[in-house]
Amino acid sequence: METSGGDGEVSGKRAKPSSDNAGGGEEDRISALPDDVLVHILLRLLTPEAARTSALSRRWRRVWTLLPELRFLYTQDCRQIRAALEAHEASLRCLFVGIRDAAPDSVAAWLPAAAAARRISGHLVFHNIERGNNAQEEAEERGAFALPCLERATTASLHLGLLGLAVPPAGVFARLTELSLTCVGIHGPGKLGHAVSSPRCPCLRKLTVSDAWGLDNLVIHSDSLQQVKLEDLHGLRQLTIVASALKDLDVTRCFMNNRKQLVASISAPQLVTLVWDDLYDPSFVHLGEMEHLQSLWPFFFLVYGEDSLLHNHACLSLVRRFKTIHSLTLALHYFWEIDDFDYLMEDMTMLPDITFFKLVVSANGHAFGASAFHVLRMCSGIRRLMLSFLAPTNVEVKLPFVYPVCLFISCLIMT
Repeated sequence: METSGGDGEVSGKRAKPSSDNAGGGEEDRISALPDDVLVHILLRLLTPEAARTSALSRRWRRVWTLLPELRFLYTQDCRQIRAALEAHEASLRCLFVGIRDAAPDSVAAWLPAAAAARRISGHLVFHNIERGNNAQEEAEERGAFALPCLERATTASLHLGLLGLAVPPAGVFARLTELSLTCVGIHGPGKLGHAVSSPRCPCLRKLTVSDAWGLDNLVIHSDSLQQVKLEDLHGLRQLTIVASALKDLDVTRCFMNNRKQLVASISAPQLVTLVWDDLYDPSFVHLGEMEHLQSLWPFFFLVYGEDSLLHNHACLSLVRRFKTIHSLTLALHYFWEIDDFDYLMEDMTMLPDITFFKLVVSANGHAFGASAFHVLRMCSGIRRLMLSFLAPTNVEVKLPFVYPVCLFISCLIMT
């Protein structure tokens, strides 16, 4: 509310100092501050701590309910979360909930309250830290909670820690632009692919699904998706993506342990970056036209092994699909013991015309010069080279090239 003084100037109305402050002696100048300043102060506290300030005086009783963000850091009492959401009055630009070893009913106690009044207008982050080690057995035993329709949320990141997620069969996530599901078991009655497709997620631009069970068939039709990352989808047999605006696609370890009746069909004519760190065979993986593709990362190549390895066949089959590619990332992997295996680099006879080449080497203590130079001799047109080493190693690189190459060596020590 604003008032006008006699000189015509407009000044904000400030709350009068509370007469029931706890000190009873000195003037309570903090309580005299405007609501927006007090809210800014309380934003520095976790929500349970901010809510306790309501006991200070009548002036503070409802200030915390005006917070635009609520944060619960690994609380043990989910009833506390629901009570806070029901008492809260403002729209939420961020709701963060962290729980340790949550059960489905504990999540169901507060998540519907966050969605019921369309309260979340920004980001929802839920992180459950699990204690179990038998991932799939744990996911099946724990049961599932229903995902409510988040009508106003713009992003949702759910790390469920082996909890099951029941996908709603109806409802529109009208403003959702990003969705991330990690460590989750997918349950019916709805299908995840239908839920993230354009009719129900018209604004979704980025989708990440990682370490998930229960997705044997994933079908996505979207006009808005620009980035899709699918990683460790255990049991996936069929994948269909029709996305006219898709720019980046990452499929990693989704088909490795499930090699029967596999079908993958990708229609993404605007695709720029493709990471297919997985089995590939043109007989069951149909990638469609990719005229705009600039960056490719195929399955890793085993330097030593047995003939007809699926890894190497997948790598070479995908690379041979392209005559020219701006950026290629190729990973060479060595087993710890290689004495009883064949040298397989001779199977690699050609690479596309490349401008930027990233060679990733996991040498595991072995000399890798011969395999590296076997690859580099096929890359006469590169202008930039990056070498990444995924194990500690002493490296000396000499390039006998007669043409200019910008060489950038990046050593990554993986622990």
